[in-house]
Amino acid sequence: MSAQSPSPPLSLNQQLDALGASLPDGIAEKVGAYLALLQKWNRTYNLTAIREPAQMLTHHVLDALAILPALDRVLTPVLANQPTARLLDVGSGGGIPGLMLAMARPGWQVTMVDAVQKKTAFVAQAIAELRLPNAQALTARVESLRVEALVPPMRYDLAVSRAFSDLATFMTGCRHLLTPHGVWAAMKGAVPEAEIAALPADIAVRAVEALTVPGLDARRHLILLERVHG
Repeated sequence: MSAQSPSPPLSLNQQLDALGASLPDGIAEKVGAYLALLQKWNRTYNLTAIREPAQMLTHHVLDALAILPALDRVLTPVLANQPTARLLDVGSGGGIPGLMLAMARPGWQVTMVDAVQKKTAFVAQAIAELRLPNAQALTARVESLRVEALVPPMRYDLAVSRAFSDLATFMTGCRHLLTPHGVWAAMKGAVPEAEIAALPADIAVRAVEALTVPGLDARRHLILLERVHG
């Protein structure tokens, strides 16, 4: 009895389809261009410890896009009352998840903030090469960033972070930049019960969503936080 041949690897389009998120036409080409640019810059600037393109796809791109269905649910009511949603990516690093969100949702305005200039230089180059007019990169510590310094001045409907800090630090560092009904979305591995318990009394957990990332055998969760009103 002959051994069964291994299944061929999924194509980029198949992996994107497996996310179950609605994605625009042409995103596979943009993702491919992003990965090529990341590999090029990574040889000089060490933007990520991951070197293999296949792992960059699963651990960065697909991991970021896996949060789209949850963010769509949060922002649908916002978009019913205004023409665009405004997102802040805190500690964006190499543009994850902000660049992926800007690619996937051209109607969202995405600002990516990082304190390390070489990382924001890469993100700015990616924005230019991928032609993402709905995205911008800022070099700053988010806790020192002021609404008046933004161009144009704005407050954000949602702040997102990935491996940036504990929940309380993330939330307090950028709460001055969010609208009164803004939501925080923190990408985590296991559910951070101790971090949740340490949140301020005026912050509530809106939802904890388990994420499925194609090709990634690891626990992933999205923690959604909001202010307590009334």
